[in-house]
Amino acid sequence: MGRPAQIDRAAVVAAAMAVADEHGLAALTMPAVAGRLGVTAMALYRHVANKEDLLDALVEALLPAPPPDTAALPWRQRLEALAGAVRDSAARHPAVFPLLLQRPAATERARRARDGVVSALREAGLGPEAAARAERLISTAVLGFAASEAAGRFAHHDQRVRDEDFACLLEAIGSLLPPA
Repeated sequence: MGRPAQIDRAAVVAAAMAVADEHGLAALTMPAVAGRLGVTAMALYRHVANKEDLLDALVEALLPAPPPDTAALPWRQRLEALAGAVRDSAARHPAVFPLLLQRPAATERARRARDGVVSALREAGLGPEAAARAERLISTAVLGFAASEAAGRFAHHDQRVRDEDFACLLEAIGSLLPPA
């Protein structure tokens, strides 16, 4: 019997997140992640297929899980809660967050997040194609604001102004949707 694994997929993803948080996405290499874990780079391939798989795992780690108390909320409040959770994720991982703007929703969790937004928009009365388009536009606006804020674009404004701006963005998005 071989020796027990020293690492697992969760440890690899956490180490990758830490490397990217500290040194930026450009520094995210398999050897850097392996070094952080104290293993060889080849040891990582038992847990991630390749760097693309690792990047997809980081996307999943960035996606907020829907808060447990939001499932029973009306669709508009669920969307607002999700938007706020996305913004929080960007604040926690500003160097890694741009991955959400660069990679398609290819993983199960990413598809569930996208489908959750589409489902809420369908509840709002949008047809399938309109809901899919609205999801793309809403996601782009929320991700763009969160990424801009996390990158420091709005650093010259205090937190109150940034919060008001985000509320205005949500209100503008909401004005384009059917009434709740």
